[in-house]
Amino acid sequence: MAEKINFSHRSVLLDECIEALSIKPDGIYVDGTAGGGGHSLEIVKRLTAGGRLIAIDRDDAAIAAATERLREFSDRVTFVRNNFSSIKESVEMLGIDKIDGVLLDLGVSSYQLDTPERGFTHNTDAPLDMRMDRRNDLDAYTVVNTYSADQLKKVIYNYGEERFAPKIAAAIVKFREKEDIKTTGQLVDIIKSAIPAAAREGGHHPAKRTFQAIRIEVNGELDAIEPTIRDAVEILNPNGRVAIITFHSLEDRIVKQTYADLASGCNCPRSLPVCVCGRKPKVNVITRKPILPSEVELEENPRSRSAKLRVAEKI
Repeated sequence: MAEKINFSHRSVLLDECIEALSIKPDGIYVDGTAGGGGHSLEIVKRLTAGGRLIAIDRDDAAIAAATERLREFSDRVTFVRNNFSSIKESVEMLGIDKIDGVLLDLGVSSYQLDTPERGFTHNTDAPLDMRMDRRNDLDAYTVVNTYSADQLKKVIYNYGEERFAPKIAAAIVKFREKEDIKTTGQLVDIIKSAIPAAAREGGHHPAKRTFQAIRIEVNGELDAIEPTIRDAVEILNPNGRVAIITFHSLEDRIVKQTYADLASGCNCPRSLPVCVCGRKPKVNVITRKPILPSEVELEENPRSRSAKLRVAEKI
Protein backbone atom coordinates (compact mmCIF):
# COMPACT_ATOMS: atom_id res chain seq x y z
CA MET A 1 0.00 0.00 0.00
CA ALA A 2 1.38 3.43 -0.92
CA GLU A 3 2.29 5.72 1.93
CA LYS A 4 -0.30 8.42 2.53
CA ILE A 5 1.24 11.86 2.17
CA ASN A 6 0.25 14.49 4.69
CA PHE A 7 0.22 17.45 2.32
CA SER A 8 -0.65 20.24 4.73
CA HIS A 9 -1.20 23.58 3.06
CA ARG A 10 -3.33 26.58 3.93
CA SER A 11 -4.76 28.10 0.80
CA VAL A 12 -3.87 31.78 0.72
CA LEU A 13 -6.51 34.39 -0.21
CA LEU A 14 -8.98 31.56 -0.72
CA ASP A 15 -12.25 33.52 -0.60
CA GLU A 16 -10.76 36.34 -2.62
CA CYS A 17 -9.63 33.94 -5.37
CA ILE A 18 -13.01 32.27 -5.64
CA GLU A 19 -14.75 35.62 -5.87
CA ALA A 20 -12.23 36.85 -8.44
CA LEU A 21 -12.78 33.87 -10.74
CA SER A 22 -16.53 34.56 -10.89
CA ILE A 23 -17.17 30.84 -11.38
CA LYS A 24 -19.88 29.60 -13.77
CA PRO A 25 -21.34 26.25 -12.68
CA ASP A 26 -20.88 24.73 -16.15
CA GLY A 27 -17.53 26.39 -16.86
CA ILE A 28 -14.08 24.89 -17.38
CA TYR A 29 -11.40 26.06 -14.96
CA VAL A 30 -7.70 25.40 -14.52
CA ASP A 31 -5.86 25.40 -11.21
CA GLY A 32 -2.33 25.50 -12.57
CA THR A 33 -0.73 25.02 -9.15
CA ALA A 34 -3.08 22.58 -7.44
CA GLY A 35 -0.85 21.94 -4.42
CA GLY A 36 -2.82 20.19 -1.72
CA GLY A 37 -6.09 20.99 -3.48
CA GLY A 38 -7.39 23.79 -1.27
CA HIS A 39 -8.24 26.25 -4.02
CA SER A 40 -9.22 23.37 -6.32
CA LEU A 41 -11.73 22.07 -3.80
CA GLU A 42 -13.52 25.40 -3.53
CA ILE A 43 -13.62 25.76 -7.31
CA VAL A 44 -15.02 22.28 -7.94
CA LYS A 45 -17.64 22.67 -5.20
CA ARG A 46 -19.17 25.41 -7.33
CA LEU A 47 -19.31 23.33 -10.51
CA THR A 48 -22.21 21.22 -11.67
CA ALA A 49 -21.83 17.93 -13.52
CA GLY A 50 -21.45 19.98 -16.72
CA GLY A 51 -18.44 21.87 -15.38
CA ARG A 52 -14.82 20.72 -15.23
CA LEU A 53 -11.70 21.50 -13.25
CA ILE A 54 -8.25 20.73 -14.62
CA ALA A 55 -5.86 20.51 -11.68
CA ILE A 56 -2.20 20.79 -12.65
CA ASP A 57 0.90 20.40 -10.49
CA ARG A 58 4.46 19.26 -11.15
CA ASP A 59 4.91 17.80 -7.67
CA ASP A 60 3.90 14.14 -7.44
CA ALA A 61 3.13 14.55 -3.73
CA ALA A 62 0.77 17.42 -4.53
CA ILE A 63 -1.08 15.42 -7.17
CA ALA A 64 -1.49 12.50 -4.76
CA ALA A 65 -2.79 14.76 -2.00
CA ALA A 66 -5.14 16.73 -4.24
CA THR A 67 -6.53 13.52 -5.74
CA GLU A 68 -7.40 12.29 -2.28
CA ARG A 69 -8.87 15.62 -1.19
CA LEU A 70 -11.08 15.96 -4.26
CA ARG A 71 -12.12 12.30 -4.41
CA GLU A 72 -15.78 13.19 -3.85
CA PHE A 73 -15.74 15.29 -7.03
CA SER A 74 -13.69 12.95 -9.21
CA ASP A 75 -16.37 12.98 -11.92
CA ARG A 76 -15.59 16.62 -12.71
CA VAL A 77 -11.82 16.85 -12.05
CA THR A 78 -8.92 15.92 -14.31
CA PHE A 79 -5.44 15.80 -12.76
CA VAL A 80 -2.37 16.53 -14.86
CA ARG A 81 1.19 16.24 -13.62
CA ASN A 82 2.92 19.09 -15.41
CA ASN A 83 4.50 22.49 -14.92
CA PHE A 84 2.06 25.41 -14.72
CA SER A 85 3.92 26.85 -17.72
CA SER A 86 2.35 24.05 -19.79
CA ILE A 87 -1.26 25.12 -19.17
CA LYS A 88 -2.10 25.57 -22.84
CA GLU A 89 -0.46 22.29 -23.81
CA SER A 90 -2.19 20.44 -20.96
CA VAL A 91 -5.62 21.79 -21.89
CA GLU A 92 -5.18 21.03 -25.58
CA MET A 93 -3.99 17.52 -24.73
CA LEU A 94 -7.41 16.95 -23.15
CA GLY A 95 -9.16 18.06 -26.33
CA ILE A 96 -10.35 21.35 -24.82
CA ASP A 97 -10.17 24.56 -26.88
CA LYS A 98 -11.35 27.23 -24.45
CA ILE A 99 -11.62 27.64 -20.67
CA ASP A 100 -13.36 30.08 -18.33
CA GLY A 101 -10.74 30.77 -15.71
CA VAL A 102 -7.17 30.14 -14.54
CA LEU A 103 -5.75 30.28 -11.03
CA LEU A 104 -2.04 30.30 -10.20
CA ASP A 105 -0.61 30.31 -6.68
CA LEU A 106 3.10 30.89 -7.18
CA GLY A 107 4.09 30.24 -3.56
CA VAL A 108 5.96 27.27 -2.15
CA SER A 109 3.50 24.99 -0.36
CA SER A 110 3.60 24.43 3.39
CA TYR A 111 4.21 20.75 2.66
CA GLN A 112 7.34 21.52 0.68
CA LEU A 113 8.62 23.92 3.33
CA ASP A 114 7.85 21.56 6.19
CA THR A 115 9.23 18.38 4.61
CA PRO A 116 12.96 18.50 5.50
CA GLU A 117 14.15 16.15 2.76
CA ARG A 118 12.83 18.52 0.09
CA GLY A 119 15.52 21.04 1.11
CA PHE A 120 13.43 24.19 0.63
CA THR A 121 13.83 25.73 4.07
CA HIS A 122 16.75 27.24 5.93
CA ASN A 123 15.22 26.21 9.25
CA THR A 124 16.19 22.52 9.15
CA ASP A 125 19.29 20.66 8.02
CA ALA A 126 18.55 18.59 4.91
CA PRO A 127 20.04 17.58 1.56
CA LEU A 128 20.25 20.45 -0.94
CA ASP A 129 17.37 19.79 -3.34
CA MET A 130 14.61 22.44 -3.74
CA ARG A 131 13.09 20.78 -6.81
CA MET A 132 9.33 21.21 -7.13
CA ASP A 133 9.43 18.47 -9.77
CA ARG A 134 11.78 15.75 -8.60
CA ARG A 135 12.10 14.43 -12.16
CA ASN A 136 14.24 17.45 -13.06
CA ASP A 137 18.03 17.14 -13.16
CA LEU A 138 18.87 20.59 -11.85
CA ASP A 139 18.76 20.80 -8.06
CA ALA A 140 20.13 23.15 -5.39
CA TYR A 141 23.18 20.92 -4.89
CA THR A 142 24.15 21.41 -8.54
CA VAL A 143 23.64 25.18 -8.42
CA VAL A 144 25.63 25.61 -5.21
CA ASN A 145 28.49 23.29 -6.17
CA THR A 146 28.96 23.88 -9.91
CA TYR A 147 27.99 27.49 -10.66
CA SER A 148 30.89 29.94 -10.92
CA ALA A 149 31.24 32.79 -8.44
CA ASP A 150 29.88 35.20 -11.05
CA GLN A 151 26.89 32.97 -11.83
CA LEU A 152 26.11 32.56 -8.12
CA LYS A 153 26.39 36.30 -7.54
CA LYS A 154 23.93 37.03 -10.36
CA VAL A 155 21.44 34.41 -9.17
CA ILE A 156 21.55 35.57 -5.55
CA TYR A 157 21.37 39.26 -6.43
CA ASN A 158 18.81 39.09 -9.25
CA TYR A 159 16.46 36.53 -7.71
CA GLY A 160 17.04 37.18 -4.02
CA GLU A 161 17.67 40.93 -4.15
CA GLU A 162 20.45 40.21 -1.66
CA ARG A 163 22.91 43.11 -1.31
CA PHE A 164 25.60 40.81 0.08
CA ALA A 165 25.46 38.54 -2.99
CA PRO A 166 29.15 39.02 -3.95
CA LYS A 167 30.31 38.10 -0.43
CA ILE A 168 27.99 35.09 -0.24
CA ALA A 169 29.03 33.81 -3.67
CA ALA A 170 32.71 34.18 -2.77
CA ALA A 171 32.16 32.34 0.53
CA ILE A 172 30.40 29.46 -1.23
CA VAL A 173 33.22 29.07 -3.76
CA LYS A 174 35.88 29.24 -1.06
CA PHE A 175 34.16 26.57 1.07
CA ARG A 176 33.68 24.12 -1.78
CA GLU A 177 37.42 24.23 -2.57
CA LYS A 178 37.73 21.96 0.46
CA GLU A 179 34.57 19.87 0.10
CA ASP A 180 31.16 19.83 -1.55
CA ILE A 181 28.32 21.67 0.14
CA LYS A 182 25.78 18.91 0.69
CA THR A 183 23.17 20.22 3.13
CA THR A 184 21.02 23.24 3.80
CA GLY A 185 22.64 23.55 7.22
CA GLN A 186 26.09 23.89 5.69
CA LEU A 187 24.81 26.50 3.27
CA VAL A 188 23.16 28.50 6.05
CA ASP A 189 26.42 28.59 8.02
CA ILE A 190 28.34 29.76 4.94
CA ILE A 191 25.80 32.51 4.26
CA LYS A 192 25.91 33.68 7.87
CA SER A 193 29.70 33.82 7.76
CA ALA A 194 29.57 36.08 4.70
CA ILE A 195 27.10 38.62 6.11
CA PRO A 196 28.34 41.24 8.61
CA ALA A 197 27.13 40.63 12.16
CA ALA A 198 25.28 43.96 12.30
CA ALA A 199 23.29 43.03 9.19
CA ARG A 200 22.27 39.68 10.72
CA GLU A 201 20.49 41.29 13.67
CA GLY A 202 16.69 41.46 13.54
CA GLY A 203 14.57 41.25 10.41
CA HIS A 204 14.54 38.20 8.15
CA HIS A 205 16.68 35.11 8.57
CA PRO A 206 20.06 35.92 6.93
CA ALA A 207 19.73 32.98 4.53
CA LYS A 208 16.15 33.71 3.42
CA ARG A 209 16.98 35.75 0.30
CA THR A 210 19.70 33.37 -0.89
CA PHE A 211 17.47 30.32 -0.43
CA GLN A 212 14.70 32.09 -2.36
CA ALA A 213 17.13 32.90 -5.17
CA ILE A 214 18.44 29.35 -5.47
CA ARG A 215 14.91 27.92 -5.41
CA ILE A 216 13.84 30.27 -8.22
CA GLU A 217 16.89 29.27 -10.26
CA VAL A 218 16.31 25.54 -9.71
CA ASN A 219 12.66 25.69 -10.73
CA GLY A 220 12.85 28.37 -13.43
CA GLU A 221 10.02 30.18 -11.68
CA LEU A 222 10.32 33.70 -13.04
CA ASP A 223 10.98 32.76 -16.66
CA ALA A 224 7.67 30.91 -16.88
CA ILE A 225 5.33 33.61 -15.59
CA GLU A 226 4.92 35.95 -18.58
CA PRO A 227 4.53 33.28 -21.29
CA THR A 228 2.12 31.38 -19.05
CA ILE A 229 -0.10 34.43 -18.61
CA ARG A 230 -0.13 35.02 -22.37
CA ASP A 231 -0.97 31.38 -23.06
CA ALA A 232 -3.73 31.44 -20.44
CA VAL A 233 -5.32 34.56 -21.92
CA GLU A 234 -5.17 33.04 -25.40
CA ILE A 235 -7.29 30.04 -24.37
CA LEU A 236 -9.74 31.98 -22.19
CA ASN A 237 -13.30 32.53 -23.34
CA PRO A 238 -14.48 36.18 -23.41
CA ASN A 239 -15.05 37.33 -19.80
CA GLY A 240 -12.88 34.47 -18.56
CA ARG A 241 -10.47 35.44 -15.80
CA VAL A 242 -6.91 34.77 -14.78
CA ALA A 243 -6.10 35.18 -11.07
CA ILE A 244 -2.49 35.00 -9.87
CA ILE A 245 -1.10 35.00 -6.33
CA THR A 246 2.52 36.12 -5.95
CA PHE A 247 4.75 36.15 -2.90
CA HIS A 248 7.60 38.49 -3.70
CA SER A 249 8.20 41.67 -5.66
CA LEU A 250 9.92 40.01 -8.61
CA GLU A 251 6.89 37.81 -9.38
CA ASP A 252 4.41 40.60 -8.73
CA ARG A 253 6.22 42.98 -11.06
CA ILE A 254 6.11 40.47 -13.93
CA VAL A 255 2.39 39.81 -13.42
CA LYS A 256 1.58 43.53 -13.19
CA GLN A 257 3.61 44.41 -16.29
CA THR A 258 2.26 41.52 -18.36
CA TYR A 259 -1.34 42.40 -17.48
CA ALA A 260 -0.65 46.04 -18.40
CA ASP A 261 0.84 45.07 -21.75
CA LEU A 262 -2.09 42.78 -22.56
CA ALA A 263 -4.50 45.57 -21.60
CA SER A 264 -2.86 48.13 -23.87
CA GLY A 265 -4.01 48.80 -27.39
CA CYS A 266 -2.33 50.75 -30.16
CA ASN A 267 1.39 51.35 -29.66
CA CYS A 268 2.03 53.32 -32.80
CA PRO A 269 4.13 56.50 -32.52
CA ARG A 270 1.99 59.51 -31.58
CA SER A 271 3.16 61.29 -34.70
CA LEU A 272 1.10 58.95 -36.88
CA PRO A 273 -2.38 60.29 -37.69
CA VAL A 274 -3.98 56.83 -37.68
CA CYS A 275 -3.18 53.44 -36.16
CA VAL A 276 -1.23 51.13 -38.42
CA CYS A 277 -0.28 48.44 -35.89
CA GLY A 278 -3.83 47.14 -35.46
CA ARG A 279 -3.11 46.14 -31.89
CA LYS A 280 -6.13 45.82 -29.62
CA PRO A 281 -6.40 45.22 -25.86
CA LYS A 282 -6.85 41.58 -24.90
CA VAL A 283 -7.79 41.98 -21.23
CA ASN A 284 -9.23 44.37 -18.71
CA VAL A 285 -7.23 44.57 -15.49
CA ILE A 286 -9.71 43.99 -12.66
CA THR A 287 -7.29 44.78 -9.83
CA ARG A 288 -5.61 48.15 -10.29
CA LYS A 289 -4.04 47.49 -6.91
CA PRO A 290 -3.34 43.96 -5.68
CA ILE A 291 -5.70 42.25 -3.25
CA LEU A 292 -3.94 41.57 0.06
CA PRO A 293 -4.71 39.14 2.89
CA SER A 294 -7.09 40.32 5.58
CA GLU A 295 -5.96 40.95 9.15
CA VAL A 296 -7.77 37.75 10.15
CA GLU A 297 -5.88 35.68 7.58
CA LEU A 298 -2.55 37.25 8.55
CA GLU A 299 -3.18 36.28 12.15
CA GLU A 300 -4.23 32.72 11.27
CA ASN A 301 -1.56 32.15 8.62
CA PRO A 302 1.58 34.33 8.96
CA ARG A 303 2.99 32.80 5.75
CA SER A 304 0.37 34.75 3.81
CA ARG A 305 1.84 38.12 4.77
CA SER A 306 3.60 38.77 1.46
CA ALA A 307 0.81 37.41 -0.78
CA LYS A 308 -0.70 39.59 -3.50
CA LEU A 309 -3.55 38.68 -5.84
CA ARG A 310 -3.92 40.27 -9.27
CA VAL A 311 -6.80 39.54 -11.64
CA ALA A 312 -7.42 40.21 -15.34
CA GLU A 313 -10.47 39.47 -17.52
CA LYS A 314 -10.40 38.47 -21.19
CA ILE A 315 -12.14 40.96 -23.46
